[in-house]
Order: sequence, then C-alpha cells, then structure tokens
Amino acid sequence: MSARVLVVDDDVSFTATLELGLSQRGYQVVTAQRAEAALTQLSSEDVDVVLTDINMPGLGGLEFAARVATSHPDTPVIVLTGFGSFEAAVAAIRAGAWDFLSKPAKLDAIAIALERAVRHRALRREVQRLRLEVSAGGKAQLQGVIAASTAMQKVLDVVTRVATTQTSILITGESGTGKEVMARAIHERSGRRGPFVAVNCAAMPEALLESELFGHARGAFTDAREARVGLFTEANGGTLLLDEIGDMPLGLQPKLLRVLQERVVRPLGARGEHPIDVRIIASTHRDLEARIESGGFREDLYFRLNVVSLHLPPLRERTADVLPMAQRFLAQASARAGKAVKGLSAGAAEKLLAYDWPGNVRELSNCMERAVALTRYDELGVDDLPEKVLNHRPTRVVLEVEDPSEFITLEELEKRYTLKVLEALKGNKAQAARTLGIERKTLYRKLEAWGRAEPEAS
Repeated sequence: MSARVLVVDDDVSFTATLELGLSQRGYQVVTAQRAEAALTQLSSEDVDVVLTDINMPGLGGLEFAARVATSHPDTPVIVLTGFGSFEAAVAAIRAGAWDFLSKPAKLDAIAIALERAVRHRALRREVQRLRLEVSAGGKAQLQGVIAASTAMQKVLDVVTRVATTQTSILITGESGTGKEVMARAIHERSGRRGPFVAVNCAAMPEALLESELFGHARGAFTDAREARVGLFTEANGGTLLLDEIGDMPLGLQPKLLRVLQERVVRPLGARGEHPIDVRIIASTHRDLEARIESGGFREDLYFRLNVVSLHLPPLRERTADVLPMAQRFLAQASARAGKAVKGLSAGAAEKLLAYDWPGNVRELSNCMERAVALTRYDELGVDDLPEKVLNHRPTRVVLEVEDPSEFITLEELEKRYTLKVLEALKGNKAQAARTLGIERKTLYRKLEAWGRAEPEAS
C-alpha cells in the first residue's frame, strides 16, 4: 500500500498543488486547514507522516508538532518554516518534529523528505515488532536460528526434511555465518538423545587431533598414563560436529573415512574396536572441491561427508535477517551486562542495514555486545555503533533480489540509480548531472521521460 500523508496548511492553493504532485508520486494525501482538525483526523485515521506549516491561525505548527509527538510518537512530523529561519527550524525539532523544510520548497525536496520519514517510521515499527517477538521467545523454526530471509528459509526447508534422519551433512559458508549454531539446531531437531560434541579440526596438530577423536589406551604413547575416551565415543547416541573439516591433516583423513564407513572406533594403542552410533555433521569455510584438486582433501571422504549439503549465505545476502538477529543479540548482551537496554533506534537500525558485515553473524553479535556495553540509554542509538558501521560507504551496487522474476531491465536500473543520486544530493540536478557524468540537459530529458520533471511548489 502507498504511504498516507496528512498535509496541514491554511493555504488552500498550496495544499491543492501538493496533493496533486504527491498523488502523482503514489502518495495518498489527506489535508487539513487547521491543526485542531488535523489532531481529530489523526485520532481516527492511520497516517504515515504529517507535513505541516509553522504559521497557522489557532493552534500553531510548533505546538501541533509537540502534541503529535506526545500522542502519536510513531508518526514523524515534517515542519515547513519560513525561508532561512534557523531559529524556527531549531524550535521545530525541539518541539518534536522529525524534520523541517524551508519555504518555498521544491516538490522534489518535499518528496525526498517524505520518503525518508516513511522509511524511518517503517524501521521504527519493525524494531518494535522485533523487540516484542524476542521478548515472547521469537518465531525461529530451529533453536537459535533466525530465518526471515528467503535464502535462509530455503536452508531451513532442507534442514526440516533431513534433521531426523541419520544422514551426514556438510555445512559450508564464510567464517562467522553461524555454521555451529546451525549444527546445534539440527541436533536439537534430530531427536537424538546423546550429546552434541564439537571439535575444531584446524585447532590442533595431527597426533593430538587423532587422540581427541578416537581416544587412546593407557601407555599408547609417552604421556598416556591412563586411558581416555575419544570424542566419537563421547558423542555416542548424539551428534559430532567436525568443524573446519577442510583443514583436517591429510594423514588423518583415511582413518576418519574408515570410521564413517564401518561405524566402529579403535582407540590409539587398543587391540579391539567398539561400535558407535554417531550422527556426523561437518562444516568448513573452504572450497573442498578445490582442495581435492590440489591434493589437500580426499575425494572419497568428501562424498561420504557431503550426502546433504547446506550452504549458509553471508549476512550481506540475507539483509532481512540483520535486524531480527541484532535484536536477539542486544537482548542477550543486555541480560549479561545487567542493563535495561530495550532495543534499537530507527537511525541505528538503518545503519545496521546499510553495512556489509564482512565478519557476518559473529561481527554483528560483537557489534551489539559493544554497543550495549557503551550505551548510557535504554535504546541503542547511532552514536553507540562502531565507527566502521557509522562511516560505511558501499563500494558496489547491490541487487537485493532473491527471486529471478524480480530482476529489472537496464533501463529501470538506470532510472532507479539516477533517482537515488538525486535523493542523496537533495534534488540538486546540477550536482547530480556531474556525479552521473552526463550533461544537465540530458538529465532533464531523462527526468521528463520518467515523469519526474515537476515544477516547484511554493
């Protein structure tokens, strides 16, 4: 549905011009000539944003903005002030207005301000929804896993079909994407009564890793003063996660393969074998097929592990998961720190969504923990975020679509990019033309063709 705008101004010709121009841009416009009437409308109608003049008979724009901020805190108010009246602008913000514009205002500038306000309201409501959802325990389909994005919903669809089987699973994805969290969630869903045990195959030398996995008998080597049960035996009846399997020493791989094939374990130095009932999940951030080609990984072991493959997409490709995850991490960090931090401001949420998260879920978790530790308020604001998040500038164009049917034409891409540049430059067409590397008259022709070359509203 299109955004609904309430325009409050006693100048009938101005409101009529705005109503026409904004309606052409897809907004639903309702008007009021007096602030008192506008307050009545707000009590009975849902409005996304209010645009009001500051000088009106009866209740003035500043007091009106203050009343809206109190009675409808989720509805942003944009105040139109006299040209160059800095004092009036400051007074408007102090009164509770979200933004201000100077008269006479161009329709382009008004539309940009409205778009930002509508986006701000949507983000604020989303943050509030997520806060309530986390407080209620969340809606994750798997324990610890958030999957609001289409990409992660597809992963969970596979997981729900294979979790209760004995099938081996290979989880791939960049570092920090939550591979161990997913493995634990699969174990919880599997119904297996044994424990979940994890071992990092890259964290220890070959001899030590072999002893950790298979165990050893007393006297098997110099320091083996007593027998020790290996992780395969410890995980009996449950699940064993072989984390970073791509870094397992090559000499140990055939021994692992035999365990997977025969389902028996022989501890180091022992004479006999004993059977095991263990569900194997392996994970890696490496390209195992490339490792096979270079001789660093056995192909037969790869096929034994990769019965079902799950690829966890990086966080930059699943932006719908960023805010739900941030809210969960915030709640967890707040509980650990003993602070009553309830949620994110809309501005902070916008910054989180704009950042690329090269460290993925792990980086987002650390960011929330840091912000909770530093904040002095009950809501995380923009200033609580790390500098790299605040000052992030995207270095690439991202097409945020996951369904091939949503891809757009090059002409539409040019249109959207051009209008985005105009928005960022506050409607300055001369500067926009220089940024785009085209003549100003070329830009005007394009805007006219797209129906965006409107005259000024004053």
